[in-house]
Amino acid sequence: MVAVAHTAATYLAPSRTKDSRWLRLGAGRAASRPSCTPTFGSLVPLPICSARRAIGGKPLIVTRACQLPRAERISTTTPVVSQSAVPVCEAATPADGGFCSKLRRASSSIAAVGLLAWAGFSGGVQAARAAETPTAPAAAVVAASGSSPARPAEQGVAISATPEVIATVAQYDGAVESAPAAIDTGDTAFMITSTALVLAMSVPGLAYFYGGLVGRKSVLSIFMGCFSLVCIMTLLFMTVGYSMAFDTGNPVVGGLGKSFLQGVTASSVEGTIPEPLWFCFQNTFACITPGIIIGAFAERLKFSVMILFSVLWALTTYFPFAHMVWGGGYFGELGLLDFAGGIVVHLTAGAAALMAAIMAGKRKGFVPGEEYKPPHNLPMVIAGTAILWIGWYGFNGGSAVAASGGAAMALIATQVAASAGAMTWAALDWLGSSKKPTALGACCGAVAGLVCITPSAGFVSPVGALISGVLAGVICRWASTSLKKMLGYDDSLDVVGVHGVGGLLGNQLCAIFGATQFGGTETVASVWDQFLLHGYGSLVAIVWSMAATFVILKTLSWTMGGLTVTPEEEDDIDSASFGEKAYPAFAVQ
Repeated sequence: MVAVAHTAATYLAPSRTKDSRWLRLGAGRAASRPSCTPTFGSLVPLPICSARRAIGGKPLIVTRACQLPRAERISTTTPVVSQSAVPVCEAATPADGGFCSKLRRASSSIAAVGLLAWAGFSGGVQAARAAETPTAPAAAVVAASGSSPARPAEQGVAISATPEVIATVAQYDGAVESAPAAIDTGDTAFMITSTALVLAMSVPGLAYFYGGLVGRKSVLSIFMGCFSLVCIMTLLFMTVGYSMAFDTGNPVVGGLGKSFLQGVTASSVEGTIPEPLWFCFQNTFACITPGIIIGAFAERLKFSVMILFSVLWALTTYFPFAHMVWGGGYFGELGLLDFAGGIVVHLTAGAAALMAAIMAGKRKGFVPGEEYKPPHNLPMVIAGTAILWIGWYGFNGGSAVAASGGAAMALIATQVAASAGAMTWAALDWLGSSKKPTALGACCGAVAGLVCITPSAGFVSPVGALISGVLAGVICRWASTSLKKMLGYDDSLDVVGVHGVGGLLGNQLCAIFGATQFGGTETVASVWDQFLLHGYGSLVAIVWSMAATFVILKTLSWTMGGLTVTPEEEDDIDSASFGEKAYPAFAVQ
């Protein structure tokens, strides 16, 4: 078996990931971490890029490449032959688990290239020592049948290639150089499934979860809020939100080049999936984030105020943070890690929920430290939790943006953290004042574990996920009970305690358990520096989101005649808001 190898460093089109740690060479956008800022004429390792290239109808995996100076690129007219592909695999950084086996499988599909090269040799193969060493940048490897004189694996020989060989290799080089990345059907199918799962988190998952927690008088308001926000945020994301988050712009927000989905067509590609699918996947995140916030002011805020607040908050907070963290903006450039939305989704929503709960005031009859009213339908809460848990497989797993081993590890982390959080919270209820393991505690603990693992699901080991889940169960329970009583705010459905505190905790734990020093996948120079960076990002997110929420709600209060319904309307808020009731046959409770 002979392998024909040529340098692919300048041709890589890495699979897009949401943490902005991908690189599109030639497009002027560099990797986000300080150690990954390649420029032409330099030799800089890219330890965070993993690329796929479809050749011969199947993906060829290229791992952990470096960018070479133009002068050092190997011409297509002078390919390099190595005796075996194995040394190349061993030289590459093990990042995608099973890379060598994938490469060997892919090689069979493109053996025709090597056969053509072998048949076209004129004058035989002339031995020459290669300048590269075993630790050279990873190369795109094309395997071919044939034999080769025995020589050290680290050496190579130059080929006197015929025009046919040159044309064949140039065909693939030209396609990689000029054409967009090929769509991977497996990745596309995986992302379609993930998108559907995340959409189900909003309706019906979040609607069932929140709807079961409130009283009968407010169920329709919760369901209508979640349903309406999916519709409204989709339209907002289509018009300007997608462009603000993912178009090229400044470090804080993207431009408007993709507003109304300009340039997003059936042929446009993001990584290895169609760009329209990337839009749909990101849209589901934009839909659920404002939906999380409504739990803080449930049962008292005007429906019209809720809609206007959600639109303005998304424009001023969610879209900018999506750009800063995932779209190549400020925090992405600093190297902040957020796999699936610890800061972008949960922390910003939790901070907004705290300010909104304070400004909306307390519900009638609310006494700090006492349960306002028990959930009207615990089976609905459990059903909503189950749907959220299932949807989180798409939320976290889909954030790998590839049907890969990395996505599978994210699913393991998701499952372990949710299970640990649920059992920890329920156990604390059992050992505490309840003296029994409560169903409500188990559900809240599961969601807390899911929230906490979100920023690090693709980076941590199973043990790191276990610790994260246990800590989420302990700390989020304390925040939802003791902290809320201490500060006296009326957070109706514990958005602050679960999503705000859980997102903050998960973001900081990501800096620790995501690092290779603690079993994670990310190489960081200093865990402490990474921890401080995440703390900085968390602080900015909290202050930004709370300030934006204050300004928006204060403005709406002046222009809308107040934020909340009247005390009389609060007694039957569904009828006051929609003229309908969720349970017409039952008395209002």
